[in-house]
Amino acid sequence: MADSAPSPAAATAAAPTRNPLKRLYHWVLHWADTPYGVPALAAIAFAESSFFPIPPDVLLIALCMGAPRRSFRFAFWCSLFSVLGGIGGYYIGYAAEPLGRWIIFDLLHYGAAWDKVAELYGQNAFLSILTAAFTPVPYKVFTIAAGVFHEQVSLLTLVSASVIGRSGRFFMVAACIFWFGPPVKRLLDKYLEVFTVVFMVLLVGGFLLIKLAF
Repeated sequence: MADSAPSPAAATAAAPTRNPLKRLYHWVLHWADTPYGVPALAAIAFAESSFFPIPPDVLLIALCMGAPRRSFRFAFWCSLFSVLGGIGGYYIGYAAEPLGRWIIFDLLHYGAAWDKVAELYGQNAFLSILTAAFTPVPYKVFTIAAGVFHEQVSLLTLVSASVIGRSGRFFMVAACIFWFGPPVKRLLDKYLEVFTVVFMVLLVGGFLLIKLAF
């Protein structure tokens, strides 16, 4: 009897690599082929909001591909724990600023974005966090910086913008796979960042039109 074909996650994870980030990517992906896929998704979504470099979309896509009918359930857990992780990032910046700066500047090397984030928070904190939560912009920089600049950014602002942005991103991925199945996977793998940016532009454009109309 012929062996069954490996799952997409197993096939991708099987490719050896010496690149540490790629190895971490494959490690994240392999959880889709275990009974612990959902707990791993929750943990990675939480950690990615403050320090983990691999976005949870990687595992979310693999889980949705394996069980399309559960796509929205996966998106819910991913969204919930990502927002909770964002709150964790906020308190890292609020109560442990040196740790927060070490994560951003030394661990993840996002220091160049720090001053820009501070400037954006002075202009419109809600829209800045919403954009970071939905697009490929590093969300973790914004969560930690929100805690550091807590006099400008309230926890309520962080949570409300994060709920909209994170849920919008992850449920968009889930909906694509739920409705279109395997053919959309290659497009998501290759063009997810483009999709999120375009959708965000349309979303902000819609807000501006409503504001102008009323």
